Amino acid sequence: MSRFEFERLAVPDVIVIKPAVFGDARGFFSETYRKNEFAEVGITEDFVQDNHSRSGARILRGLHFQIVPQAKIVRAATGRIFDVAADLRPGSPTFRKWVGTELSDENMHQLYVPPGFAHGFVVVGDSADVCYKVGPTYYVDDTERGIRWDDPDVGVDWPVGDPLTSERDRTAPSLADIEPQLVSWFGDLGRG
Repeated sequence: MSRFEFERLAVPDVIVIKPAVFGDARGFFSETYRKNEFAEVGITEDFVQDNHSRSGARILRGLHFQIVPQAKIVRAATGRIFDVAADLRPGSPTFRKWVGTELSDENMHQLYVPPGFAHGFVVVGDSADVCYKVGPTYYVDDTERGIRWDDPDVGVDWPVGDPLTSERDRTAPSLADIEPQLVSWFGDLGRG
């Protein structure tokens, strides 16, 4: 019996993961990760770290990425977020394209963000706790980079007007500014 449904988005390397949820009057039970079933759809990274963040209403975090390629599996443990992945792999047919989906404690969906993608989210409710697995590398401060959350070359259609962002996210470079470095960071990622 499969414990998950996997849905590829318009950028097919990004996958929505829909776990089976077993509930009754006492509550629910759901698996959030199962290595063998994820591997069947190509999610094969060795996830080495779990992270947890809390954000208030209209908080937007992103668009962030690591220059040492790192994948993520993201879920909203509480609340609702609009979660986004933008393809930064210069050799990819979906380079500069983004996809987004709602993740919430109600739908229990997760988003697989492959290496070579920028990631961000905005809280669309009062608050949200966001949990995510990362791998195959650990997070290291000096390998994190970002692009502007409102970069016109990416064109994310955020569902929250006037989001609250950090100074770092407001002053991040544009994709055009960092594009010359992408090949050295992401090499052949995204080439069939």
